[in-house]
Amino acid sequence: MRKAPLSITATERRERASTPRNAPAEGVHGLLGLEGVAPAELLRRGREEVRRYGGRILAGEVTAAVPADPTGAVDPRFTVTLADGTALRARRLLVATGLRDVLPEVPGLARHWGRGAVHCPYCHGWEVRDEAIGILAVGPASVHHALPFRQLTDDLVYFRRGTALDQDTRARLAARGIRVVDTPVAAVESAGDGSVEGVRLADGRIVPRRVLAVATTLWARADGLGGLNLPMRDLPDSMGRHFATGPAGTTEVRGVWVAGNATEPMAQVGASAAAGALAGSHIKADLVSADTDAALAASGR
Repeated sequence: MRKAPLSITATERRERASTPRNAPAEGVHGLLGLEGVAPAELLRRGREEVRRYGGRILAGEVTAAVPADPTGAVDPRFTVTLADGTALRARRLLVATGLRDVLPEVPGLARHWGRGAVHCPYCHGWEVRDEAIGILAVGPASVHHALPFRQLTDDLVYFRRGTALDQDTRARLAARGIRVVDTPVAAVESAGDGSVEGVRLADGRIVPRRVLAVATTLWARADGLGGLNLPMRDLPDSMGRHFATGPAGTTEVRGVWVAGNATEPMAQVGASAAAGALAGSHIKADLVSADTDAALAASGR
């Protein structure tokens, strides 16, 4: 069964709303021309560029978003309410809320998230190449998670953490020189400089590791959007939930688009930005068509 997302407080929601998902990381990778830029700096530059085009940046937590005309007008309208009571009106909405990563409950793991604990071999695999890496299994998908990391290091350990592993899969891992640890994991240990020291097992042994790779549960950030009734879709193996969309981020709700990894969970920064640009062009075309229809109706022709 699909696990429910962990509940969060209003304070945590505000903090997460003001920071991108990759805020803990030292830099953004795989973004042509901006390799290694700090997430906060990328956000600052992006907002400044929006302002130069006449866009308005408004900081606030969305507590509600609903159609202004529930009957489904040809040219839809929406009301978006913020935590301070501000009500905004919009003809179209682009949801780009991103994801929330939920880590497995392993003591000591969370403090290393985005640095010594990583999740994607394509987002930051190059930066951890040739290190002693450990895979903290969370389910069947972790086997497929491990193999790309094996391309990056000769020293890879798979901590099974009670997940199933048949003989065929064990043989595949062994063929790639990946050692499997069946003893339960007790905690992640930190070195004096704050980096990962290793993984402590239930029997007290510590397996030295410098980097830990773990697949997170991916939950699209949907706080405040319930009134839109946007369709959502579960990921396989209870690995999360995201918004269900069609081409260019279209949804079943007239006038609402979704872009980025709120709908494409594996999208990196570049792919998410491209999706936003594509959705934006479709929104513009939709508004052009609506304005032309309105002008034609007003002319009586």
